[in-house]
Amino acid sequence: MKKIIALLLASVMILALVGCGSSSREVVQLTFATQDAEAILAAAGIMLPDAEDTAVSGTTVKWFAWYDDMQNYSEDEIINSGYWTFQEKYGCSVTWVECTWDTRYDELANLILASNSPDFYPGDNEIFPNSCIKGIFVPVDDYIDYDDPLWADEKEYAYTYFSIKDRPYIIVYDNTFGNVCAYNRRVMEENGFDDPAELYYNDEWTWDVFYDMCVEFSDADEDKYALDGFWYGSGLMHSCGETIVVYNTETLQFENNSDSAAIERAATLLYDLSKNGCIYPRWNNDNWNTRNNSTTGGGMKEGLCLFYIGGSWMFTDTVENIEAVWGDMSEGELMFVPLPRDDDGNGYYYTESASSGYCIVQGAPNPEGVALLASCMRFKVLDPTVVNIDRLQLENTYLWTSDMLDMYDECYALATSNDNVLVVYGAGYGTKLEAVVSTYEGIADSPDATTWAQIKESYDEQLEYYIAQLNSQVEAYDPYSLDEDYES
Repeated sequence: MKKIIALLLASVMILALVGCGSSSREVVQLTFATQDAEAILAAAGIMLPDAEDTAVSGTTVKWFAWYDDMQNYSEDEIINSGYWTFQEKYGCSVTWVECTWDTRYDELANLILASNSPDFYPGDNEIFPNSCIKGIFVPVDDYIDYDDPLWADEKEYAYTYFSIKDRPYIIVYDNTFGNVCAYNRRVMEENGFDDPAELYYNDEWTWDVFYDMCVEFSDADEDKYALDGFWYGSGLMHSCGETIVVYNTETLQFENNSDSAAIERAATLLYDLSKNGCIYPRWNNDNWNTRNNSTTGGGMKEGLCLFYIGGSWMFTDTVENIEAVWGDMSEGELMFVPLPRDDDGNGYYYTESASSGYCIVQGAPNPEGVALLASCMRFKVLDPTVVNIDRLQLENTYLWTSDMLDMYDECYALATSNDNVLVVYGAGYGTKLEAVVSTYEGIADSPDATTWAQIKESYDEQLEYYIAQLNSQVEAYDPYSLDEDYES
């Protein structure tokens, strides 16, 4: 069974709704058609506990995040079927405690220290291990039994990549994919390029093909740059199948991988793209903004940007907003593919594996409620009835084409294949190590691109030092104790 839904619904980020304490929005209570509602509840009756047997029925959980992917704030949004089940079957609700992206951990630490903890936080890769060893989150094995049939398929993933001393820190209801390479089919055709989706299905979607397209398309005099955004560096770097810092799941140690030949090839690709003027010059803008004041996907519809690398959440918005940036949905202009593969690699296409789940905050007043919500989210990933209903929502509400849905399945399979699992922790390394890693991955983010050898010479010593520091902190941490030091 193809599990298409988790990232799509879990990633409908209401990015415009940022800023703590805002009271300008009202929740819109949407529901499914009677037939669909009855089908979901019937399926839930088989997989989930009865409401009368659940002590937390009728309770509220507090969701701390910079987005709300559960409740609706407009009538032209899809319904999160997992949260809908949480409401309808158990009479539970969610209170959104807003934060801003830049200050999320500071705000959360302050709430914990004030004994006013929310219940849960997004279970993204970035929480591990730094936020765990800082005591911000607690192990989840007191609330989720990964040996239960509902959770068993995620046990190996959760324990391998997100546990400290055999205690997992994320309730993983699914593991999906990270960055994709989005494009406009009309723009491709107007420029005489082959459709990347066709190239992918023919196993011809490689770095060389991608690079040639970028160079031919880019023209600074016409304000045309093949790449824009904030994630092309990390996306293309990871498309080689490796990361700068590797988590050795056997030794449970983080390791320096900057000497990798594959990483160096990826860095050379980025260097060449930069030297040939293929990257939108953010460095010329205030605050290093992308095109159109950092509009995600800016320039795609107008044919000024050829590829935009980021998560598939980029096109889970209202049709009006999607079409304003990406192109005509009814004409099938918007499309995406995995990142191209390394011509000299092992023949695999790689994409980051992204956990979908929840972390429980230290001092959470209702952790059992979080576990119940997570069970509802896990249910919608497993049950074919709900998978089909959610798929239809994407087609009917956001006008996703069958090509987009099929490509979602391809990307999902890549990210979850045993041969392709590539976990990237990002902010989970801690502030200082993340900054160094970002410098390596940002090799193309400069008017004067730096060679890989120059970056290694300048930063390898720091990289080694901060990796050693992180390893020592993880080794010293006792997951059975509470660490009151929230300083990153």
